[in-house]
Amino acid sequence: MRNYPKESKATIAVDCIIFGFDGEFFKILLIKRGFKPLRGEWSLMGGFVGNSENADQAAQRILSELTGLKEVYLKQFKTYSSPQRDPIERTISIAYYALIDIHRYEKQISEEYHAEWFIVKGIPDLIFDHNQMVDDAKQKLRYDAALHPILFELLPDKFTIPQLQHLYEQIYNVQIDNRNFIRKLNASGLLVKLNEKDKSASKKGAFYFKLNMTKYKAKFQSLLTLIPAPDNLIS
Repeated sequence: MRNYPKESKATIAVDCIIFGFDGEFFKILLIKRGFKPLRGEWSLMGGFVGNSENADQAAQRILSELTGLKEVYLKQFKTYSSPQRDPIERTISIAYYALIDIHRYEKQISEEYHAEWFIVKGIPDLIFDHNQMVDDAKQKLRYDAALHPILFELLPDKFTIPQLQHLYEQIYNVQIDNRNFIRKLNASGLLVKLNEKDKSASKKGAFYFKLNMTKYKAKFQSLLTLIPAPDNLIS
């Protein structure tokens, strides 16, 4: 088969922005880069697309190899193609964001690559254009979460309304009216109230809830409207 002799060549990579929530803080998982250039610097999870795989397969493989994480929520959101983004050679990167409950995967995180959780608001300088990728991923997550109830992917199987509200406030950097938030949640029909209470914060405690998976899947393509309309979320 003839190739394209007059066309320039480029390497294809994937980078994964892994967001997590520990019940208190919205975080991102970073690793120390394992090869030159910038070996030992903080980096997103990334790697190259193999000859026999597509970008989605590469992203899943890289997540598994670098962190031990499997079957997590993973979404492609942007391609980065600046000729200068990698000093070694022309590398086009396809970026994904992932959403996980930190406590559910604590024992699976690989120590080989020095993976470490950082509060999103306080991440260090990252290699190449990775800080820009994180900023873009946050904006895309805010937009997507306004349309679909994907933030439940960051929560444990049972959670309280205050935990859920705190998560939304962390991600959107806003104060949410408690009564209005509860009213919208009740109207959505997404939650099932449990008989158990979390009494870690007060003697009265807060009831645990779980997600109604049938309604979650049915409502996934509808607007949840727990926060401002998505047109106002991206500047």
